[in-house]
Amino acid sequence: MAPLVFKSLIIYFSQLLLLVSAENGECPRSFQCGFLGQIRFPFTTTQQQHCGLLPIHGCENHDPMAPKTLQLNTSTSTSTSTSTSYPVLKVEVPHTIFITDVEHEKHLLNRSCNAFSKNFSLPHPSPSASFRHKYSITIFRCPHSLKPTLPKYFHKYSNCSSEYDIYYGRPEAETPLDLKVEKSLAPCSTIQLAVEGVSGDDPFQFLTSSIDIEVELSDECERCLGDGKGQCLPDGKGNFYCPTAVLLLAFLVKICYPRWKNQSSINQRIEVFLKKHGTLQTKRYGYSEIKKVTNCLRNKLGQEGFGCVYKGKLQDGRYVAVKILNESEDDGEEFINEVASISRTSHINIVTLLGFCCEGSRRALVYEFMPNGSLEKFIFEENAQMTDHRLDYQLLYQIVLCVARGLEYLHKGCNIKILHFDIKPHNILLDENFNPKISDFGLAKICTRKESMVSIYGARGTAGYIAPEVFSRNFGVVSHKSDVYSYGMMVLEMIGGRKNTMTGLDPSSEIYFPDWIYNRLESNQELGLQHIRNTSDEKMVRKMTIVGLWCIQTHPSSRPAISKVLEMLESKVELLQIPPKPFLCSPSTSPIHFSSETS
Repeated sequence: MAPLVFKSLIIYFSQLLLLVSAENGECPRSFQCGFLGQIRFPFTTTQQQHCGLLPIHGCENHDPMAPKTLQLNTSTSTSTSTSTSYPVLKVEVPHTIFITDVEHEKHLLNRSCNAFSKNFSLPHPSPSASFRHKYSITIFRCPHSLKPTLPKYFHKYSNCSSEYDIYYGRPEAETPLDLKVEKSLAPCSTIQLAVEGVSGDDPFQFLTSSIDIEVELSDECERCLGDGKGQCLPDGKGNFYCPTAVLLLAFLVKICYPRWKNQSSINQRIEVFLKKHGTLQTKRYGYSEIKKVTNCLRNKLGQEGFGCVYKGKLQDGRYVAVKILNESEDDGEEFINEVASISRTSHINIVTLLGFCCEGSRRALVYEFMPNGSLEKFIFEENAQMTDHRLDYQLLYQIVLCVARGLEYLHKGCNIKILHFDIKPHNILLDENFNPKISDFGLAKICTRKESMVSIYGARGTAGYIAPEVFSRNFGVVSHKSDVYSYGMMVLEMIGGRKNTMTGLDPSSEIYFPDWIYNRLESNQELGLQHIRNTSDEKMVRKMTIVGLWCIQTHPSSRPAISKVLEMLESKVELLQIPPKPFLCSPSTSPIHFSSETS
């Protein structure tokens, strides 16, 4: 525990030093900036802008994984210069900062010619430093009527517009243009864009949204830093000077101790758990390894309830998904839940935990990578633009069946019983063949095989999927039937291709989908759903609908166990009985209200 305690003290001391130094108008040698670590001149924080040349926004956020940004001026061919925030990826010694242009990345992915219209300006040189793109290329945007005389190494790209063409040279070795070439390109507008790799006929292959900015310090400034005197800064008149940084050795135990003590107890609880379960078949990573695996958290896959998920790559070439858990004022329960539950499982329909990281307040989980992402992307109509196709009902049925098998394994197949408590489309991941795997066990509860009911504190889950007994014990006891309810609600959403509340069926009303589909089923009407192609689809949808409605019965005793659900799904639809109408159908008549999505 000693290294963890020392690290915590260093972090708190750095934050305090910033405050004390600001009051005295002096600059510390380095600044703490979340996942970027300790940053030094020429970089600084927005709280201490006078202590550097490039202030990074967000360093003051106590969450180390909170975004950090750098503001630069940008301009387009149709607008004046504006200030734009760019996410900071990392800062490298001695003086290089890596940022990304999210908008530019979208243009490149969509092969949009808007990628050639935006330009951003590097900061103006100062008496202390100048700035340059580390790897960049100059793009010439010329009128279509212009026929410039250019060297052989220049390329032309004409697929954007009848009004202009794009010309560019070699990004790997840009050289100054001779006067003849420069003159022929004079009518063209120019933009500077970041590159990776070498040039070719297709600029979308070598342009990148990741931008490396290198700060070149003057010799006088380098000497100032080398002598250990402090920062080299321009004074009020723009002249260079070298102020001395005074490190004020002060530490307020009254401020720091409560936070340190709380974090220390969390870490101790987690370490006790890990020691107790020392036989876990998962690798423990250091945080530096996590950063290496994820290329410094460059490729964000999405946001979950307990953290952000990034794509990574192991040394053996396998791709992984790495969830960086939020640092919050909790007791580390979600980390323990995930490690304790998934590490005990081995099933084709349960996501595999490959490793974890627990280093002070930094915690991460390493999973197998699922190329097709979450089921949510493929079933809801509002997400249709994000995917190439919507899943047909044959494949939806297979997913429904496989998720039920995964749940049956959690409830009955393990040597312990695991209740998930957050079954929903977002937590069902799809591999390259659209085989589903249950993920995100942050709310899971581990029970003995003999326990028929469980005790939980408060409601847990996501609004719309939480079983009635979970938020009010008046409806019954909490048990494996609570997962069955969430599963049933998810099945109905998969059938309808939208959230529980349907709009557009009647311009004057909003209809709760389980209510609407039950009425149609009961009166033996056609379901009238889109994408049903034949009688086989109709029967399959009817079977899944009946099973889904059985699963969302209000009282747990009326719901089938997940093993019975599997039996119903694998039987003929003609043998299934229509269940009673669930009591809590429409949210408009339900006494339960939620102020946020997740309880």
